[in-house]
Amino acid sequence: MILNPIKWPNGARCACAITFDVDADSLIHIARPEDGHRRLYPISMGRYGPNSGVPRILDTYRRLGLKQSFFMPGWVMEQYPETVEAILAGGHEIGHHGYLHEDPAEQSAEEQTYWFERALAVHRQMTGSTPRGYRAPVYNVTPEVLSLAVKHGLTYESSMMADDLPYRIDTAAGSLYELPVHWGSDDWPPFAHFDEIGYKMPVMSPRRGLEASFEEFEAQYEAGGLWIGIWHPFLTGRLARWRVVEQWLEEVLSRGDVWFAPLEEIAAYAASQEAEGAWQPHREPAAPYMHPVLMEK
Repeated sequence: MILNPIKWPNGARCACAITFDVDADSLIHIARPEDGHRRLYPISMGRYGPNSGVPRILDTYRRLGLKQSFFMPGWVMEQYPETVEAILAGGHEIGHHGYLHEDPAEQSAEEQTYWFERALAVHRQMTGSTPRGYRAPVYNVTPEVLSLAVKHGLTYESSMMADDLPYRIDTAAGSLYELPVHWGSDDWPPFAHFDEIGYKMPVMSPRRGLEASFEEFEAQYEAGGLWIGIWHPFLTGRLARWRVVEQWLEEVLSRGDVWFAPLEEIAAYAASQEAEGAWQPHREPAAPYMHPVLMEK
């Protein structure tokens, strides 16, 4: 089912990472810059993530011995330094996720550079190192941002969807790994009820809302692929939903042949397999189309 299978470490059938985008209340401020500071309901909904969701998630990871990945906008890191400290103390990865969850595709090249580097400076100041990975807000990565990631020494990106396994992205500045995501394992469609940013859908029950992610995992487990959950602490970190996740995690870990790791470790493993000649990744250009694709009349 997978054209270029990779042999995962220690006989694992598949690789897995739960990646939490800790957006907190950045979303309302970027969506409503004029009056977002007065909208207390969406602010409080976002603040649930660092206040309650992240501590609950970290406690489960500590109990189960898991190290995973978190992506945080630079502004969120500045507003919630104790959350940054707690994630790092647990041995987890923090990836680059923009500054205020701004959409790179809506910005000029100069604006993309400014906000990417402003967020990068926050990471370096607060963590003492350059993040290894990047995820674009709303997945809207651009060729310019990919080149910035390579230029600044990041090794992987996780916003695109062109394969079931890690693959190479070739940019104008060099290459990096893509660790692909998909909406099927994202908790936004079943759980986000956020009229202020234009998304207001019926909220599913915890188990039904997470079924899509779990079924995506089972398919990757069967095929030997890479499963990545793209979740948010203020959504899946809530009590009833996280209880379902805990039960699922315990069952999956009991199988003994699933490799859970931070994305930086998965990218490093893929690079080692490529360097040894044991596996060859699919390659994609960062800019498949240099000009708009227009239909002629």
